[in-house]
Amino acid sequence: MSKLRIEKGASRVRRVPLKTTIDGSVADDIELMCQWSENETSYIVTELLRFALAQSDEFQAYKQSRERQPEPTLKADGAAKPERLRDRPPSAATSAGASEVSK
Repeated sequence: MSKLRIEKGASRVRRVPLKTTIDGSVADDIELMCQWSENETSYIVTELLRFALAQSDEFQAYKQSRERQPEPTLKADGAAKPERLRDRPPSAATSAGASEVSK
C-alpha cells in the first residue's frame, strides 16, 4: 500500500469550488492536519482526495476507459450536447435544439 505524503508549507495551486458537507470528526482531523502541516484546508482536502482516488483500482480503470472515448461536442454555452442531437445531421440538430441554443 502506498503512503499519503503531505508536504509542509506546500505551494498553492488553482482551486475549483467543491460544495459538500463532511462528518464533524473528519473536519476536526482535517483542521488538525492543517495545523500540523502548515497548509490550508483546501490543499489538505485536495491531497486526501487525490490519494484516495489513486488507490481505487476500479475507478482508475473506469477513468482510463473514459479517456479513450472522444470528447463530447459542446454547445455555445459550453454544455455538452445530448447524444441524440450529436448523431443527427447538422440541419436536424439545429432545428431540434433551437430552443436550447437560443437562450
